[in-house]
Amino acid sequence: MANQTPLYDEHVALGAKLVTFAGWEMPIDYGSQIAEHKAVRESAGMFDVSHMRPVDIEGPQARDLLRRTLANDVAKIDQVGRAFYTCMLNTRGGVVDDLIVYHLGEHWYRIVVNAATTTKDMAWITSQARDFDATVTARDELAIIAVQGPQARKLCQRILDDELAAAAMELNPFRVTVAGEWAIGRTGYTGEDGFEIMLPADAAVETWRALHEAGVSPIGLGARDTLRLEAGLNLYGQDMDEDTTPLESGLAWTVAFEPAEREFIGRDALAHIREHDETRKMVGLLLEGRGVMRHGAAVRAAGDEASDAGDAPGQVTSGSFAPTLSRSIALARVPADWTDPVEVELRGKWVPARIVSYPFVRHGEICIDL
Repeated sequence: MANQTPLYDEHVALGAKLVTFAGWEMPIDYGSQIAEHKAVRESAGMFDVSHMRPVDIEGPQARDLLRRTLANDVAKIDQVGRAFYTCMLNTRGGVVDDLIVYHLGEHWYRIVVNAATTTKDMAWITSQARDFDATVTARDELAIIAVQGPQARKLCQRILDDELAAAAMELNPFRVTVAGEWAIGRTGYTGEDGFEIMLPADAAVETWRALHEAGVSPIGLGARDTLRLEAGLNLYGQDMDEDTTPLESGLAWTVAFEPAEREFIGRDALAHIREHDETRKMVGLLLEGRGVMRHGAAVRAAGDEASDAGDAPGQVTSGSFAPTLSRSIALARVPADWTDPVEVELRGKWVPARIVSYPFVRHGEICIDL
Protein backbone atom coordinates (compact mmCIF):
# COMPACT_ATOMS: atom_id res chain seq x y z
CA MET A 1 0.00 0.00 0.00
CA ALA A 2 1.30 3.47 -0.90
CA ASN A 3 2.24 5.97 1.79
CA GLN A 4 0.06 9.01 2.42
CA THR A 5 1.17 12.48 3.48
CA PRO A 6 -0.61 14.36 6.28
CA LEU A 7 -2.47 16.28 3.54
CA TYR A 8 -3.90 13.22 1.78
CA ASP A 9 -7.49 13.85 2.94
CA GLU A 10 -7.23 17.48 1.81
CA HIS A 11 -6.29 16.34 -1.69
CA VAL A 12 -9.25 13.96 -1.78
CA ALA A 13 -11.62 16.69 -0.57
CA LEU A 14 -10.35 19.02 -3.30
CA GLY A 15 -11.05 16.42 -5.99
CA ALA A 16 -7.45 15.69 -6.86
CA LYS A 17 -6.53 12.96 -9.30
CA LEU A 18 -4.21 10.78 -7.25
CA VAL A 19 -1.34 8.66 -8.53
CA THR A 20 1.35 6.57 -6.89
CA PHE A 21 4.67 8.40 -7.07
CA ALA A 22 7.84 7.05 -5.44
CA GLY A 23 5.69 4.95 -3.11
CA TRP A 24 3.36 7.81 -2.14
CA GLU A 25 -0.21 8.64 -3.12
CA MET A 26 0.14 12.13 -4.54
CA PRO A 27 -2.07 14.56 -6.50
CA ILE A 28 -1.19 14.76 -10.20
CA ASP A 29 -3.70 17.58 -10.66
CA TYR A 30 -6.89 19.07 -9.22
CA GLY A 31 -8.74 19.21 -12.53
CA SER A 32 -6.51 21.19 -14.92
CA GLN A 33 -2.73 20.93 -15.09
CA ILE A 34 -2.56 23.91 -17.45
CA ALA A 35 -4.63 26.13 -15.14
CA GLU A 36 -2.46 25.12 -12.18
CA HIS A 37 0.72 25.89 -14.12
CA LYS A 38 -0.59 29.35 -15.02
CA ALA A 39 -1.68 30.00 -11.43
CA VAL A 40 1.93 29.65 -10.26
CA ARG A 41 3.30 31.80 -13.07
CA GLU A 42 0.69 34.54 -12.55
CA SER A 43 -0.28 34.44 -8.85
CA ALA A 44 0.61 31.73 -6.32
CA GLY A 45 0.27 27.99 -5.89
CA MET A 46 1.00 25.52 -3.12
CA PHE A 47 2.47 22.05 -3.42
CA ASP A 48 2.37 19.20 -0.94
CA VAL A 49 5.97 17.94 -1.03
CA SER A 50 5.77 16.08 2.25
CA HIS A 51 6.86 12.92 0.45
CA MET A 52 10.35 14.43 0.38
CA ARG A 53 12.43 13.88 3.49
CA PRO A 54 14.19 16.48 5.65
CA VAL A 55 17.31 14.96 7.20
CA ASP A 56 19.18 16.71 10.02
CA ILE A 57 22.97 16.48 10.28
CA GLU A 58 24.13 17.59 13.72
CA GLY A 59 27.23 17.47 15.84
CA PRO A 60 30.73 18.95 16.17
CA GLN A 61 31.78 17.42 12.83
CA ALA A 62 28.54 17.90 10.88
CA ARG A 63 30.27 20.48 8.67
CA ASP A 64 33.20 18.13 8.03
CA LEU A 65 30.85 15.28 7.13
CA LEU A 66 29.02 17.39 4.56
CA ARG A 67 32.26 18.77 3.11
CA ARG A 68 33.21 15.15 2.49
CA THR A 69 29.90 13.87 1.12
CA LEU A 70 28.69 16.79 -1.03
CA ALA A 71 30.08 18.11 -4.31
CA ASN A 72 29.53 21.74 -3.32
CA ASP A 73 31.35 23.05 -0.26
CA VAL A 74 29.25 23.84 2.82
CA ALA A 75 32.00 26.23 3.87
CA LYS A 76 30.22 28.59 1.46
CA ILE A 77 27.25 28.69 3.84
CA ASP A 78 29.08 28.98 7.15
CA GLN A 79 26.72 31.78 8.12
CA VAL A 80 23.66 30.35 9.88
CA GLY A 81 20.55 30.98 7.82
CA ARG A 82 22.07 30.32 4.41
CA ALA A 83 21.29 27.50 1.95
CA PHE A 84 22.51 26.10 -1.35
CA TYR A 85 21.84 23.45 -3.96
CA THR A 86 24.26 20.60 -4.61
CA CYS A 87 24.67 16.93 -5.46
CA MET A 88 25.75 13.95 -3.40
CA LEU A 89 28.05 11.76 -5.51
CA ASN A 90 29.35 8.21 -5.59
CA THR A 91 33.02 7.41 -6.09
CA ARG A 92 32.55 7.36 -9.89
CA GLY A 93 31.20 10.90 -9.85
CA GLY A 94 27.64 9.75 -10.49
CA VAL A 95 24.79 11.55 -8.76
CA VAL A 96 23.39 9.67 -5.76
CA ASP A 97 20.90 12.53 -5.28
CA ASP A 98 20.50 16.27 -5.72
CA LEU A 99 19.38 18.28 -2.73
CA ILE A 100 19.23 21.59 -0.92
CA VAL A 101 21.29 22.12 2.24
CA TYR A 102 20.08 24.55 4.91
CA HIS A 103 22.37 25.82 7.68
CA LEU A 104 19.93 26.02 10.58
CA GLY A 105 22.20 26.51 13.60
CA GLU A 106 25.63 25.96 15.07
CA HIS A 107 26.66 22.40 14.11
CA TRP A 108 23.19 21.90 12.60
CA TYR A 109 22.43 21.42 8.92
CA ARG A 110 19.35 20.08 7.16
CA ILE A 111 19.29 18.39 3.77
CA VAL A 112 16.06 17.63 1.92
CA VAL A 113 16.29 14.48 -0.18
CA ASN A 114 14.07 13.14 -2.93
CA ALA A 115 11.26 10.72 -2.10
CA ALA A 116 12.46 8.05 -4.51
CA THR A 117 15.98 8.08 -3.05
CA THR A 118 15.32 8.48 0.67
CA THR A 119 16.28 4.95 1.70
CA LYS A 120 19.38 4.94 -0.49
CA ASP A 121 20.44 8.41 0.65
CA MET A 122 20.03 7.57 4.32
CA ALA A 123 22.12 4.43 3.95
CA TRP A 124 24.83 6.30 2.05
CA ILE A 125 25.23 9.30 4.33
CA THR A 126 24.86 7.22 7.50
CA SER A 127 27.68 4.96 6.32
CA GLN A 128 29.89 8.02 5.77
CA ALA A 129 28.96 9.48 9.18
CA ARG A 130 30.68 6.60 11.00
CA ASP A 131 33.98 8.43 10.56
CA PHE A 132 32.66 11.71 11.99
CA ASP A 133 31.29 13.01 15.28
CA ALA A 134 27.88 13.74 13.78
CA THR A 135 24.39 12.29 13.85
CA VAL A 136 22.04 11.74 10.89
CA THR A 137 18.32 11.94 11.67
CA ALA A 138 15.42 11.60 9.23
CA ARG A 139 12.73 14.05 10.32
CA ASP A 140 9.75 11.87 9.48
CA GLU A 141 7.49 13.94 11.73
CA LEU A 142 7.78 17.00 9.49
CA ALA A 143 5.67 17.98 6.49
CA ILE A 144 6.69 20.33 3.67
CA ILE A 145 4.48 22.81 1.82
CA ALA A 146 6.00 24.82 -1.04
CA VAL A 147 4.31 28.11 -1.93
CA GLN A 148 5.46 29.54 -5.26
CA GLY A 149 4.57 32.41 -7.55
CA PRO A 150 4.80 36.22 -7.80
CA GLN A 151 2.19 36.60 -5.03
CA ALA A 152 3.56 33.80 -2.83
CA ARG A 153 5.35 35.92 -0.26
CA LYS A 154 2.48 38.38 0.08
CA LEU A 155 -0.09 35.62 0.63
CA CYS A 156 2.15 33.67 3.02
CA GLN A 157 2.52 36.78 5.16
CA ARG A 158 -1.23 36.69 5.81
CA ILE A 159 -1.22 33.23 7.38
CA LEU A 160 2.01 33.23 9.42
CA ASP A 161 2.17 34.58 12.96
CA ASP A 162 3.62 38.09 13.19
CA GLU A 163 7.11 37.12 14.35
CA LEU A 164 7.58 34.35 11.78
CA ALA A 165 6.06 36.47 9.00
CA ALA A 166 8.43 39.34 9.78
CA ALA A 167 11.44 37.02 9.66
CA ALA A 168 10.27 35.32 6.45
CA MET A 169 9.68 38.61 4.63
CA GLU A 170 13.28 39.64 5.35
CA LEU A 171 14.74 36.54 3.69
CA ASN A 172 16.80 36.85 0.54
CA PRO A 173 16.81 33.96 -1.96
CA PHE A 174 18.48 30.86 -0.58
CA ARG A 175 18.12 32.02 3.00
CA VAL A 176 16.21 30.27 5.78
CA THR A 177 14.69 31.21 9.12
CA VAL A 178 13.87 28.86 12.01
CA ALA A 179 11.18 29.22 14.69
CA GLY A 180 10.81 26.17 16.93
CA GLU A 181 9.93 23.21 14.72
CA TRP A 182 9.22 25.46 11.74
CA ALA A 183 11.82 26.29 9.11
CA ILE A 184 11.01 28.54 6.14
CA GLY A 185 13.41 28.77 3.22
CA ARG A 186 13.18 31.18 0.31
CA THR A 187 13.80 28.35 -2.12
CA GLY A 188 11.73 26.44 -4.66
CA TYR A 189 11.51 24.31 -7.78
CA THR A 190 9.48 26.41 -10.21
CA GLY A 191 11.59 29.38 -11.34
CA GLU A 192 9.29 31.65 -9.34
CA ASP A 193 9.71 33.37 -6.00
CA GLY A 194 8.32 31.84 -2.83
CA PHE A 195 8.95 29.67 0.16
CA GLU A 196 9.39 26.04 1.13
CA ILE A 197 7.87 25.61 4.57
CA MET A 198 8.98 22.71 6.77
CA LEU A 199 6.56 22.34 9.67
CA PRO A 200 5.23 19.76 12.12
CA ALA A 201 2.97 17.27 10.39
CA ASP A 202 0.14 18.01 12.81
CA ALA A 203 0.15 21.66 11.68
CA ALA A 204 0.07 20.86 7.95
CA VAL A 205 -3.71 20.67 7.46
CA GLU A 206 -4.43 23.95 9.27
CA THR A 207 -1.66 25.71 7.30
CA TRP A 208 -2.82 24.27 3.97
CA ARG A 209 -6.39 25.40 4.59
CA ALA A 210 -5.27 28.87 5.66
CA LEU A 211 -3.20 29.24 2.50
CA HIS A 212 -6.14 28.10 0.39
CA GLU A 213 -8.45 30.60 2.06
CA ALA A 214 -5.84 33.32 1.46
CA GLY A 215 -6.04 32.64 -2.27
CA VAL A 216 -3.20 30.19 -2.89
CA SER A 217 -4.18 27.51 -5.45
CA PRO A 218 -3.40 23.81 -4.80
CA ILE A 219 -1.01 22.48 -7.45
CA GLY A 220 -0.31 18.88 -8.44
CA LEU A 221 2.77 17.01 -9.59
CA GLY A 222 1.88 17.50 -13.24
CA ALA A 223 2.23 21.28 -13.15
CA ARG A 224 5.21 20.98 -10.83
CA ASP A 225 7.00 19.09 -13.59
CA THR A 226 6.21 21.55 -16.39
CA LEU A 227 7.11 24.49 -14.15
CA ARG A 228 10.50 23.05 -13.21
CA LEU A 229 11.20 22.12 -16.85
CA GLU A 230 10.44 25.65 -18.06
CA ALA A 231 12.82 26.85 -15.33
CA GLY A 232 15.53 24.48 -16.61
CA LEU A 233 15.71 22.54 -13.34
CA ASN A 234 16.87 18.93 -13.32
CA LEU A 235 14.73 16.00 -12.21
CA TYR A 236 16.56 13.19 -10.48
CA GLY A 237 16.22 9.86 -12.26
CA GLN A 238 15.70 11.53 -15.64
CA ASP A 239 18.24 14.31 -16.10
CA MET A 240 20.87 12.74 -13.86
CA ASP A 241 21.40 9.55 -11.88
CA GLU A 242 24.16 7.37 -10.46
CA ASP A 243 25.53 6.73 -13.94
CA THR A 244 25.74 10.39 -15.01
CA THR A 245 27.85 13.16 -13.50
CA PRO A 246 27.07 16.80 -12.74
CA LEU A 247 29.50 17.77 -15.52
CA GLU A 248 27.28 16.21 -18.20
CA SER A 249 24.03 17.24 -16.53
CA GLY A 250 24.38 21.01 -16.64
CA LEU A 251 25.38 21.04 -12.98
CA ALA A 252 29.11 21.76 -13.10
CA TRP A 253 28.33 24.95 -11.17
CA THR A 254 27.30 22.84 -8.17
CA VAL A 255 30.77 21.29 -7.87
CA ALA A 256 33.40 23.16 -5.82
CA PHE A 257 36.87 22.05 -6.91
CA GLU A 258 38.38 24.76 -4.72
CA PRO A 259 39.91 24.57 -2.21
CA ALA A 260 42.09 21.89 -3.80
CA GLU A 261 42.67 20.14 -0.48
CA ARG A 262 38.98 19.31 0.09
CA GLU A 263 38.62 15.60 -0.66
CA PHE A 264 34.96 15.12 -1.43
CA ILE A 265 33.56 11.81 -2.65
CA GLY A 266 33.69 11.68 -6.45
CA ARG A 267 36.31 14.42 -6.79
CA ASP A 268 38.97 12.25 -8.44
CA ALA A 269 36.52 10.85 -10.99
CA LEU A 270 35.21 14.31 -11.88
CA ALA A 271 38.72 15.73 -12.16
CA HIS A 272 39.67 12.96 -14.59
CA ILE A 273 36.53 13.48 -16.67
CA ARG A 274 37.01 17.23 -16.73
CA GLU A 275 40.58 16.83 -17.96
CA HIS A 276 40.21 13.92 -20.39
CA ASP A 277 36.66 12.89 -21.20
CA GLU A 278 34.09 15.68 -21.15
CA THR A 279 32.25 14.48 -24.23
CA ARG A 280 28.59 15.22 -23.41
CA LYS A 281 26.66 18.27 -22.27
CA MET A 282 23.12 19.23 -21.33
CA VAL A 283 21.28 21.58 -23.66
CA GLY A 284 17.82 23.02 -24.04
CA LEU A 285 15.74 22.11 -27.07
CA LEU A 286 12.86 23.98 -28.68
CA LEU A 287 10.81 21.86 -31.08
CA GLU A 288 10.35 23.57 -34.44
CA GLY A 289 7.79 21.10 -35.76
CA ARG A 290 4.64 19.54 -34.35
CA GLY A 291 4.62 17.08 -31.48
CA VAL A 292 5.82 16.82 -27.89
CA MET A 293 9.30 15.72 -26.88
CA ARG A 294 9.42 13.17 -24.08
CA HIS A 295 12.08 11.50 -21.92
CA GLY A 296 14.11 8.98 -23.90
CA ALA A 297 13.52 10.42 -27.37
CA ALA A 298 16.57 10.12 -29.65
CA VAL A 299 18.37 13.26 -30.86
CA ARG A 300 20.64 13.52 -33.90
CA ALA A 301 22.31 16.31 -35.86
CA ALA A 302 19.98 17.75 -38.49
CA GLY A 303 20.28 15.81 -41.73
CA ASP A 304 22.31 12.97 -40.21
CA GLU A 305 20.44 10.19 -41.96
CA ALA A 306 23.11 7.67 -40.94
CA SER A 307 21.83 7.81 -37.35
CA ASP A 308 18.63 6.03 -36.45
CA ALA A 309 16.75 6.09 -33.15
CA GLY A 310 18.74 3.15 -31.81
CA ASP A 311 22.18 4.70 -32.17
CA ALA A 312 21.55 8.44 -32.19
CA PRO A 313 24.26 10.28 -30.21
CA GLY A 314 21.84 12.44 -28.20
CA GLN A 315 18.84 11.79 -26.00
CA VAL A 316 16.04 13.83 -24.45
CA THR A 317 16.23 13.55 -20.67
CA SER A 318 13.11 15.63 -19.87
CA GLY A 319 10.54 16.94 -22.33
CA SER A 320 6.99 18.27 -22.35
CA PHE A 321 4.60 20.83 -23.74
CA ALA A 322 5.46 24.16 -22.10
CA PRO A 323 2.27 26.10 -21.26
CA THR A 324 4.04 29.45 -20.96
CA LEU A 325 5.62 29.10 -24.42
CA SER A 326 2.84 27.09 -26.12
CA ARG A 327 5.62 24.94 -27.58
CA SER A 328 7.38 21.70 -26.74
CA ILE A 329 10.68 22.09 -24.88
CA ALA A 330 13.21 19.63 -23.54
CA LEU A 331 16.49 19.09 -21.79
CA ALA A 332 18.77 16.76 -23.73
CA ARG A 333 22.21 15.23 -23.31
CA VAL A 334 24.21 15.59 -26.53
CA PRO A 335 27.86 15.59 -27.71
CA ALA A 336 29.77 18.51 -26.22
CA ASP A 337 30.59 20.10 -29.58
CA TRP A 338 26.99 20.33 -30.86
CA THR A 339 25.64 23.83 -31.55
CA ASP A 340 23.71 23.44 -34.81
CA PRO A 341 20.05 22.48 -35.34
CA VAL A 342 19.06 18.93 -34.48
CA GLU A 343 16.26 16.46 -35.08
CA VAL A 344 14.26 14.56 -32.47
CA GLU A 345 12.66 11.19 -33.15
CA LEU A 346 8.92 11.34 -32.41
CA ARG A 347 6.73 8.36 -33.23
CA GLY A 348 9.02 7.15 -35.99
CA LYS A 349 9.56 10.57 -37.58
CA TRP A 350 12.50 12.98 -37.23
CA VAL A 351 11.22 16.44 -36.27
CA PRO A 352 13.43 19.56 -36.40
CA ALA A 353 14.47 21.23 -33.14
CA ARG A 354 16.78 24.04 -32.14
CA ILE A 355 19.41 24.03 -29.41
CA VAL A 356 18.75 26.94 -27.02
CA SER A 357 20.10 28.13 -23.70
CA TYR A 358 17.99 27.45 -20.64
CA PRO A 359 16.14 28.38 -18.42
CA PHE A 360 13.27 28.78 -20.85
CA VAL A 361 11.19 30.81 -18.35
CA ARG A 362 12.24 32.59 -15.17
CA HIS A 363 10.04 34.75 -12.93
CA GLY A 364 7.25 34.57 -15.50
CA GLU A 365 9.37 35.93 -18.34
CA ILE A 366 10.26 33.93 -21.46
CA CYS A 367 14.06 33.76 -21.70
CA ILE A 368 14.52 32.41 -25.25
CA ASP A 369 13.69 33.54 -28.77
CA LEU A 370 10.68 31.65 -30.10
